[in-house]
Amino acid sequence: GYPVLFRMALDERIRHIPFIQTGAAVIIRNEEGKILLQERTDRNKWGLPGGCQELGERFEDTVIREIKEETNLDIKEENLELIAIVSGNSRRNEYPNGDVVINNTALYCVRNYSGNLKWDSESKSMKFFDLDNLPTNQNDPDLIEIYKKYLKGKTL
Repeated sequence: GYPVLFRMALDERIRHIPFIQTGAAVIIRNEEGKILLQERTDRNKWGLPGGCQELGERFEDTVIREIKEETNLDIKEENLELIAIVSGNSRRNEYPNGDVVINNTALYCVRNYSGNLKWDSESKSMKFFDLDNLPTNQNDPDLIEIYKKYLKGKTL
């Protein structure tokens, strides 16, 4: 996408300077209240489905597109529940190639979705996890903690 192409266009001397990027992630809850995590191929960590915005995209468009690409599930905008806009040092990520990014992330939750779960080449596996039994090697622990705090203040 756009951030990768932009990074590739930079001079080699500055290619790995920290970069701010925007995107969206989603907590997909099943009927049992478990959340979907993807085991990523690039870092061997479990994280939430989501990704970077393309030029001109709204956060809602980003999350709907990314969910379709990464999980094959269909979600509708009216079923998206905005949890938080998350930014700051907890969103710092370093990629295996040395790129460092600070992600500004719109975090959503969705309970209504359709389709058959199938993942793309970005994922080794996908699985629904109970919030009390999450894997220890997480890619997005900050987002999941924000979601847990959100749940405490809300009756489902």
